[in-house]
This record gives sequence, structure tokens and C-alpha cells, in this order.
Amino acid sequence: MPSFLDFEKPIAELQGRIDELRETAANGDVDIAADVQRLQAKSDKLLRDTFAKLTPWQKTQVARHPERPHFRDYVAGLFDEWLPLAGDRAFADDQAILGGFATFRGRKILVIGHEKGDDTASRLRHNFGMGKPEGYRKAIRLVELADRFGLPVVTLVDTSGAFPGIQAEERGQAEAIARSTEACLAAGVPVIAAVVGEGGSGGAIALAAGNRVIMFEHAVYSVISPEGCASILWRTADRAPDAAEAMRVTAQDLKSLGVIDTIVPEPLGGAHRVPVTAIAALGDAIEAALADLTPLSAQQLRSERRAKFLKMGRL
Repeated sequence: MPSFLDFEKPIAELQGRIDELRETAANGDVDIAADVQRLQAKSDKLLRDTFAKLTPWQKTQVARHPERPHFRDYVAGLFDEWLPLAGDRAFADDQAILGGFATFRGRKILVIGHEKGDDTASRLRHNFGMGKPEGYRKAIRLVELADRFGLPVVTLVDTSGAFPGIQAEERGQAEAIARSTEACLAAGVPVIAAVVGEGGSGGAIALAAGNRVIMFEHAVYSVISPEGCASILWRTADRAPDAAEAMRVTAQDLKSLGVIDTIVPEPLGGAHRVPVTAIAALGDAIEAALADLTPLSAQQLRSERRAKFLKMGRL
């Protein structure tokens, strides 16, 4: 059973009662199947109603759910012949940003993405998905390698932002992010970016400057976290829900603004409830984008990408 978010407490209470009834039935001769069925139907309806009207802040919480699929889950579920490549050839191998060659539905590609980790040890090892300069320089190296060999690039974006530590600034964090964005824009191969959880700040756009940007239904994508925005505007992170509303961080808002191209539906209750279904849906969206972009020449891909990003924000 998934862990429940704060706004899902009524659903959690119903599910708890259902589990208690099932346990009672398992330990005795009482037939309570009808009661369980009735409560399950009520729980399912409450779940549908709740997720049909999520606020931007609630979507942010869903996007951050600890049980949501991460980079390694997508690699295992979508790609064959995964061959990871390590290091930026200058400083270190950043575990927050992973990448390598793979086969996607019969096609050779290069895949790069943020890995947050799924338990305490792995989250520390992957620095909670917050890339350092060497991570973005690794991404640059891999994008240029894909360009050299004519391989499409697929990026999976899921980060609260680039690592803000003083060591990262000393090693040129801003320059590394800018050059990673430039490498994605300059590539002569299809670049498909998928925002699968959080798309935070420059740490996200460094991997998301693609010909096609696709986004999960309950993912979020913004220039700063709602808490960070609230701290700047109102001097308190308690106004994060207001900031999320004002920044229009949801997939639905960003599609209407032309920032993303495709919204990928999630299973009812979020990708963490049925990861296999969510991963398959993402694969279908990536395949459709590849089919559209494969016939284009290198110059056409660059021109389309340039026009796409220059158009953003213009009236």
C-alpha cells in the first residue's frame, strides 16, 4: 500500500478500515465481502474526485512522492542493453546525473537523467538528484557523443534544482548548466526531454532543452521551487501554496503556455500507485516523439529547437 500525502488523509482512513475488515475476515468465518466492496468503491470514488481537482501545490507534493518511479526504474522498464557511462573527464563522476547508451524499442539511443535515490543510503549517494558541475559536464560529454554517432537523446528530468553548495559554485555551477543547455540546443540529433517528477530551476532546463518536452500529468516544472519563491516574495516558505499557484507550475498550465508539448497521463492517484503503467505510458510518448523527429535533418532539428525556445514568452 502506498504512503499517503497530507491531502489524502480521508482516503488513507478509508483504506485503513478496508484493511482492518480484510484482516478480520482472514481470521474468522464472518463474510464481510459486501462491506469491503462498498468501502472500496467509496475509496475509489474519493480518490478520483480528489485527483480530479488537485491544486498546483498538491501536484507538487505528488511529483515529490518518495515512491514515485526514478531514473533507474525507467531504465529497467523501458530500455534494453543499458550501458552506463561515467565521469566528466575533468573532475569526478556525479551520481546525481546518470547516462549511457541503451536500446529503446529496437532503436539505439543515449539516455541521461537525474537519479534521486529510493532510500536513505541511495539518496545520499545520489545527492537527492541535485547535480553538481561535474554532473552537467558529464551530460555535455554524452550529448556530444550522441551527436557524433547520430543517436537520439532522451533525458529524464527529476530534480529540485542543481546543488547549491559552495563547492559547486567554486567549480563553476552556472557555467556548467549554461553549457549543458547549449549542448542540448546545438545537437544535430533528436533531443526528447521528459519531466517525470520535479523540474526545478536551471538544474532541469540543462537537460530539458529538447525538440520535444513531454511531462507527466502530475509533474511540476518551474524556475524555482514554490518554497524558494515564497521565501523571496513573502519572506516565508509557508506561502508555498500561493507561490505554486502564481508560478503556474503544472503540466496543464505549461502546455497552455507552450512550454511543453505533450502531457502523459498517469494512473489514478499518481505514477507511484501503478509504476508499470506509468512507465509504459511514458515509453509510448517517447516513441511518438521519436517518430515525428527521426525524418528531420540535423539543420532542421536545430532550427526547430531554436524557434521553439525563442517563441516562449512572446505575445
